Amino acid sequence: MGLSTSVTKDSFRQDINGLRAYAVVLVVLYHCGVPGFAGGFAGVDVFFVISGFLMTTIIVAGLTKGRFHFGDFYLARARRIVPALVAVCATLLGLGALLLAAPDYKMLASHVVYSLLFLSNIEYWLEAGYFDSASHDKWLLHSWSLVCGQ
Repeated sequence: MGLSTSVTKDSFRQDINGLRAYAVVLVVLYHCGVPGFAGGFAGVDVFFVISGFLMTTIIVAGLTKGRFHFGDFYLARARRIVPALVAVCATLLGLGALLLAAPDYKMLASHVVYSLLFLSNIEYWLEAGYFDSASHDKWLLHSWSLVCGQ
């Protein structure tokens, strides 16, 4: 059997979890336009650094014990990400049906499919640049990070 990536009570790092929460708050305040948080998008960088540290810790521990398998590692990531992603996509499709015009809803549905296939980064790259004004209306724009994050 492969490496178990479950977090035990003894191995859970409250300090790192606090840093992740801080990074998320910075991003939320930035997106809400709160004065003084114009650089809040740096919270994304902090979050990725923390995620990279945690993923590396899991991989190194598994390799050290001779129990690391890429399939198990990615399956554990999928178990963590996919249920929330499906819930977000279903919610957005429901809201989109109520709020969007047909062409915009069709684009949202396309973005949902690409997000669920973990290909949204490619789709958005082909459509427009990440910081282009056209990208601000993409409800799932940040789903590209699911490919890289945890």
